[in-house]
Amino acid sequence: MSGEDGVPGWFRLGRIERYVLVQQARSLAVALGVIAALIMLIDFVEISRGIGSDVDLSAARTLGLMLLKSPQVIIQLLPFVFLFGTLAAFVSLNRRSELIAMRAAGLSAWRFVLPAAGAAFLFGIVTVTALGPLAASADGLFQRERTRLSGAAAAAEAVWIREGDDTRQMVIRAERQDRANARLLGVTFFIYANDGDGHRTFRERIDAASASLSAGRWRLVDAVGAQIGQRAVRYETLDLLSSLADEEAFERFARPQSTPFWSLPGQIARVEAAGFSTTAYRLRLQQLLATPLMFAAMSILAAAFSLRLMRLGDLARMTVAAVVLGFGFFFVNQAASAFGSAEVIPPWLAAWLPPLLTALAAFTLLFYTEDG
Repeated sequence: MSGEDGVPGWFRLGRIERYVLVQQARSLAVALGVIAALIMLIDFVEISRGIGSDVDLSAARTLGLMLLKSPQVIIQLLPFVFLFGTLAAFVSLNRRSELIAMRAAGLSAWRFVLPAAGAAFLFGIVTVTALGPLAASADGLFQRERTRLSGAAAAAEAVWIREGDDTRQMVIRAERQDRANARLLGVTFFIYANDGDGHRTFRERIDAASASLSAGRWRLVDAVGAQIGQRAVRYETLDLLSSLADEEAFERFARPQSTPFWSLPGQIARVEAAGFSTTAYRLRLQQLLATPLMFAAMSILAAAFSLRLMRLGDLARMTVAAVVLGFGFFFVNQAASAFGSAEVIPPWLAAWLPPLLTALAAFTLLFYTEDG
């Protein structure tokens, strides 16, 4: 059945549903403001004591770095925003006896709980597709800026790359990356030849002071190459064909948390083609896909715990139980992520198990509260 405006009747929101959504939005805004302010304060102090101890940072520069780092952390804690915000909204409605009036009028709890969960689900989609990529890009910029400010010591982690085709493969090891000049420093190329049977034979080793990737070629500077049974040859510059795209040597090693949602499938394909484990990237992708369900489940869980009538005298106990249960599911999520990263369980199971458990618990409690 459709209304006069052509919108299906089951999809249209009545005045009560819109009122509840407005109250939820206000509480969510307050919860988001409190959590964001706390995170930014912690990040500001951490950056001041961390990076600020190595270089002289002004307050404005520290603030800029904080604004790059904090959004990613805030997005990771958004499930708690929906837990606390929805809980505060429904507790407030309960204290003002508005929920009692709605229930006395014969209005089912599903009428105002499901729209709240639907709004959380839609916000989860927006977070994954728009806000998350922006935060991931900002986090990647923060990581590069922190590396640049902290100097070579922070960038000294070795980099490994493997590339090639059916006839030749190269294993590349660099002592560190120079992102500012798009170079790999202290580079060693191990070149292998593949025969028709898939057997690999070592052919040559090349050591170079630096290597940069451009137009499908590695440009090696101050290189020394040696093949088996031959004398070493020194090259001022040497070009090697590459199957990697420009800048891919740097982008492919971005942290999964710093990789935008839309770039994750391509990142997984590139890392897999290079012969490295893609578990962390697959886990991150599945976690992002499960984010809308987690937001909706947290909203239903908070609403279900706050539907108890004030006169029953246990609203405070139920509220505390909701917060404890929310933190419990957060730790379950962290444990599942650890198991998924260690490949104890598949990445998709590690990502989807916590939100599914949260949703099942929320629906169970709501059915018990509403239908007895």
